[in-house]
Amino acid sequence: MGTMNNGTDNRATSGQLGPKLSPVREMTREERAAIKKLVVSLCANYDRDYGCLPLDCDCVMLHTWWTGGGCKYFREAVLPTDPILEAALTGGAVETRTCALCGAVFPVDGKRAYCSNACADRAHKKQKRQSIQKKRGRV
Repeated sequence: MGTMNNGTDNRATSGQLGPKLSPVREMTREERAAIKKLVVSLCANYDRDYGCLPLDCDCVMLHTWWTGGGCKYFREAVLPTDPILEAALTGGAVETRTCALCGAVFPVDGKRAYCSNACADRAHKKQKRQSIQKKRGRV
């Protein structure tokens, strides 16, 4: 049974499904921790008591030590929520920036200088405070 590639088939000519993955390597401890956090918090197929609901077994991603394999649902639906981890696992490049206030690394999204609204609010308060102190002659 052959498949026709009429534009609706998302398989590459090599037969690989999904996004192109980087060469297989062992994941770092930080990558595994980030994957666990994503699975537990965002994966719709994961249940703490039962594991992977469609497979009726433990979640494959929680026991994966190597890149290149794993759950298709995780790669396509959950992993894109963390562009930095996705780039590390797929070998792609993501432009990042360091937060001017807290030093956290976040993906570039327009002109943002801060990683979150909380950091932006704190920086704005600090800026206002310095401006007022300068105006009063305390600096």
